[in-house]
Amino acid sequence: QVQLIESGGGLVQPGGSLRLSCAASGRTFSNYAMGWFRQAPGKEREFVAFISWDAGTTYYTDSVKGRFTISRDNAKNTVYLQMNSLKPEDTAIYYCASRTAPNTVVPSTRTQMYNYWGQGTPVTVSS
Repeated sequence: QVQLIESGGGLVQPGGSLRLSCAASGRTFSNYAMGWFRQAPGKEREFVAFISWDAGTTYYTDSVKGRFTISRDNAKNTVYLQMNSLKPEDTAIYYCASRTAPNTVVPSTRTQMYNYWGQGTPVTVSS
């Protein structure tokens, strides 16, 4: 059984930083690309960032480019999302997800391409 557990969310002032973590278990983590998504109240879940199975490819939605960094530590079965210069519009529940197919390097932005999801961690950016 695959489990993804996010942590690191919280309340932060505009301009601040947070680092989200997603710990994976249940299958060979290093074989699968990972993604971060977010869902704001009343909105659809949207893609944030992607990292390939070997960390050789990363991809971001335009609104977070230059502010967010996705990374992974395959020895720890963990993927991270470093979020800097946070804005109120970044407020959402953040989810990590694991790609369905192994060894993916092409960025996947659609939720349908991911078959395992965490429970989410809330991020609130407010003064």
